[in-house]
Amino acid sequence: MLQAILLGIIAFIGNCDYALGTSLIKNPIVLGPVVGLVMGDVTQGIIIGGILELAFIGAQSVGAFVPPNVVVGGVLGTAFAISTGKGAEVAVTLAYPIALLASIFENLFMSAIFPLTGTWADKYAEKGNARAIEMIHIGDGIVQSLTFGLLVVFGFLLGSSQVETLVNSIPSVITDGLTVATGLLPGMGFAMLAQMTLNKKVVPFFFLGFLLSAYIGVPVLGIALLGVIAAFLKVDFFSNKTEVVVDGGEDDDF
Repeated sequence: MLQAILLGIIAFIGNCDYALGTSLIKNPIVLGPVVGLVMGDVTQGIIIGGILELAFIGAQSVGAFVPPNVVVGGVLGTAFAISTGKGAEVAVTLAYPIALLASIFENLFMSAIFPLTGTWADKYAEKGNARAIEMIHIGDGIVQSLTFGLLVVFGFLLGSSQVETLVNSIPSVITDGLTVATGLLPGMGFAMLAQMTLNKKVVPFFFLGFLLSAYIGVPVLGIALLGVIAAFLKVDFFSNKTEVVVDGGEDDDF
């Protein structure tokens, strides 16, 4: 019971990322080690968190799209994987369906609850009450975070024994396949991210990084630093900056 409550608190704090500002604490690479600490295996928490981070890297909110809830999926997937002792392949297998299920509740908030509180915010905006609007925003996020925290608590209490029985009954040929799939999922995550971000302006930099790594042997950190420098130069020096000159005309006193 204590573990379930602690996992719920972790999920609550992770989801507060949406209420109090984006700090990326919701990412599996951050929450995984904390879940591992609660479950008594920090090492597995770090490993599973890193793998889930790569698997979910493409699950980003673009426009009105609500991605799988990485917090609920990541926390429960990591907790179940550690409690069953089956490792990262089980974490990935469980995390994504759980995250998709949690996104149903997130869609409910986005489509029904937030529009309602949005009308309240509109009324306060007409009155110029910025503080009330701020409190509505924070309140929405806290209620949403509390909901997902409770989902994790009840999900772990109701599902831990059933999940352990289910995982132990899976044939080895399937678990071996899941192990291979676990290695492929990070590639899929990067592909999803690349699909959203790559265009003809940045593709040359992508292949430049690949060539530096494959043929010259530049380490990943070096390529990342070169990417930062390239981004800085492109934004600050290569962008077209035009100065607007205002002609005040001639002064005529008469």
